[in-house]
Amino acid sequence: MTSHLRRLLAGITLFLTEFAITLALGTLGVVIFLALGREVFDQDAATFDAQAFRWSRQVLGAERQQWVEGVTFLASRNFISGAASLLINWFLLVQRHRWYSLLIPVVALGSITLNLVLKQLYQRPRPLLPLTSASGLSFPSGHAMISASFYGLLIYLVWTHVRRPAWRYALVVALLALILLIGLTRVYLRVHYATDVLAGFTAGAAWLVVAIPLLKKVETIVKKQFKNRLQSAEKQPT
Repeated sequence: MTSHLRRLLAGITLFLTEFAITLALGTLGVVIFLALGREVFDQDAATFDAQAFRWSRQVLGAERQQWVEGVTFLASRNFISGAASLLINWFLLVQRHRWYSLLIPVVALGSITLNLVLKQLYQRPRPLLPLTSASGLSFPSGHAMISASFYGLLIYLVWTHVRRPAWRYALVVALLALILLIGLTRVYLRVHYATDVLAGFTAGAAWLVVAIPLLKKVETIVKKQFKNRLQSAEKQPT
């Protein structure tokens, strides 16, 4: 077997493995989301949501609404749009990494768009007696979905580029804690049911699992085509 053929088989094997893992994780996320969507209006889900309201008050306390609103703001569309813009400019102008400058808006805007579509499909009203103003529909939670996808993307970037293990693990744990805390604040403020938050986490994570490998494959194809065109141009007689 020639070295060229071995490299070709290795590339095909790697692609099929990545595709299978991505497909399995994406399918698992979709199945979990659909299961939550099916059970969300059942009596068991209503009992779970009511218990979650009480539990969130016990965990965060009854007099902490001000800082809770500060935390929940970190997954608002305005904040995520500003943070995404800063990251895009950083990777585009400073790091010169065009793929990340494309990946960030695709993940952020795709998550927001998908959330709006899912809300319209399920048409679930928000909980009664919210502690802060909120508009629109409830299922799935937009804040939970956006936080899972956007801060999940930051976890991917940290895990990929931070070399020191101590810093890497510390940042990953901090971002995971922030994602969970944002979801908890939505229940605490009674603007979402706990099932909304769980579904938002699931949908956001599933979108991230699909978007990153897909765009990475697009990047590989584009770079390969550009390299082939460059080599063809160099071979042409002047």
